[in-house]
Amino acid sequence: MKLAGQVAVVTGAGRGIGRAVAVRLAREGAAVALAARSAPELDGVAGEITQAGGRALVVPTDVRQEAAVEALARRALAEWGRVDALVNAAGLATFAPVTDSKLDDWDQILAVNLRGAVLCCRAVLPAMIAQRRGTIINVGSVVTSRTLTGSAAYTASKYGLLGFSRVLAEEMRTHGVRVGVLSAGATDTPLWDAMPAAPARERMLRPDQVAEAALLMATLDPNATLEELTLLPAGGIL
Repeated sequence: MKLAGQVAVVTGAGRGIGRAVAVRLAREGAAVALAARSAPELDGVAGEITQAGGRALVVPTDVRQEAAVEALARRALAEWGRVDALVNAAGLATFAPVTDSKLDDWDQILAVNLRGAVLCCRAVLPAMIAQRRGTIINVGSVVTSRTLTGSAAYTASKYGLLGFSRVLAEEMRTHGVRVGVLSAGATDTPLWDAMPAAPARERMLRPDQVAEAALLMATLDPNATLEELTLLPAGGIL
């Protein structure tokens, strides 16, 4: 039980990568605060965790809203008194050429993928700094190193997340708080449902494989940190 006695907050925990990460961290002993907009999805994840003997707290949260994110952090701290890990897995994507894309789509993608992660980091950092330990894992994407046509808004949000994470990692180094970006290649999640001519799902990564990488980042000895990790399907870029 590599995370026994620790507390994790996972956003986007209702499905996809976030769900897989939450279940995996709980299996290693972490108490997990589950955050997403859909309460029924979170209830399903919490049921899976508790039936396996783990601990889970359901906190329906819209990561775009500062007040909601601050309430999430307060609930986790009130319940368990600490926050040792934050995994920002909440994500949104729409796909279209720049000339056909809608500005509202740009606003929503940036609000969830970038602003949401920033708000969550800011909410848990005071507790992590006070306890002089913590690990923040921001789920990025391979689009920051490869070009995917039709993904301009999504790519911009993930570049922003990468740049933000690099700065935050330096700022937190002296406080004992680790910050890393887990950039996953094509992963079989509902995000691809909106992608025309998506690659074959069986060639993609599985969410549980991404969760294993997140677990690695969260369980390193305190004197080591994985700040940028890229995980790809065995077939490479799909």
